[in-house]
Amino acid sequence: MTDLPPAAPPTGAPPALPGRFVSLEGGDFAGKTTQQRLLGAWLRGLGHEVVLTREPGGTPLGQVLRDAVLHGGDVDPRTEALLYATDRAHHVHRLVLPALARGAVVVTDRYLDSSVAYQGAARELGGAEIRALSLWATEGLLPHLTVLLDLDPGVAAARRTGAPDRIERESAAFHTRVREHFLALAAAEPGRYLVLDAARPAEEIHAAIRQRLAPLLPAAADAVGPSPDAVGPSPDAVGPSPDPVKATPAPPDAAPPAVPAPPGPAPAPAPDGARTSVQR
Repeated sequence: MTDLPPAAPPTGAPPALPGRFVSLEGGDFAGKTTQQRLLGAWLRGLGHEVVLTREPGGTPLGQVLRDAVLHGGDVDPRTEALLYATDRAHHVHRLVLPALARGAVVVTDRYLDSSVAYQGAARELGGAEIRALSLWATEGLLPHLTVLLDLDPGVAAARRTGAPDRIERESAAFHTRVREHFLALAAAEPGRYLVLDAARPAEEIHAAIRQRLAPLLPAAADAVGPSPDAVGPSPDAVGPSPDPVKATPAPPDAAPPAVPAPPGPAPAPAPDGARTSVQR
C-alpha cells in the first residue's frame, strides 16, 4: 500500500440545527449520483424537505468554479485546492446552512473528505492541512453521516462513458491513492462513516444506507418546504429561505380543561358589574 499522510482526527461538528447533513464520497463512477437520487425519493416519501446538491457546482458561482477546475486549463495543486475550498465555503454558507436551519435533509455528492483524499493525499499537499482549510472555510461543519462508496479504480474506469475531465485523466496510481486515503479517513471516524462495496447492486446499497440513516433523521412533521428535484444551481438554491411552517402552540397562559364540580349548593350570583372570563 502507498505510504499516505495519516488521517486527521475529527475536529469539527455540525452546528445545532434541526436539519440533517449527508455526504456521499468515493472515487469517480462509484455510483454516488444514483444513490443520491434514491435517497432523495425515499426521504421525500417520508415527508422531509430534501436538498440534493454537489461539490463543486451546487450554486451558480460553484458551477463557474466547477467548469474552471474540471474542464479548464491545467492548474497547480495548490490553486486547485483553493478553488475547491472557495466553492465549499460559498456552497455551505449560501445553500447548506440555510437548508439545515429550515430542518431539511441535505444530501451532497462530495464534501470536504474528497479534498482531503484528492488534494491532500493524491496531490501530496497534506491531508491535515487540506482538512483544516475546509473546516475553516465551513466553520467546522461536518456531515452527520458520510457514505463511502468504495470501488476498485480499474472497475470505476470501465464504467466511464464520456470524455474524462482533468481529475479523471489522472493515472491509476493517483486514483489508487485516493481510494486508500478514503478508507483511512473512514477508519479514523467510524462513527461518521458508512463504508459500502460499490460493486454491489444499487438497491442493496440503498437499503444499507437507509438502515444507517433512519435513526439519525429528524421527525418528518418538522420537515417542511419545497424539495428541489435537480442537483446543481437553480434560483431556489441561492434565494431567500422560506420560513418553516410550524404548528401553532397553545398560549402559555391557557387554562386546562374544566373539571366538573361535585354536586353541592349553587354558587352565589356574580356581583353587578363583574365580567365572566371565557377561555378560548
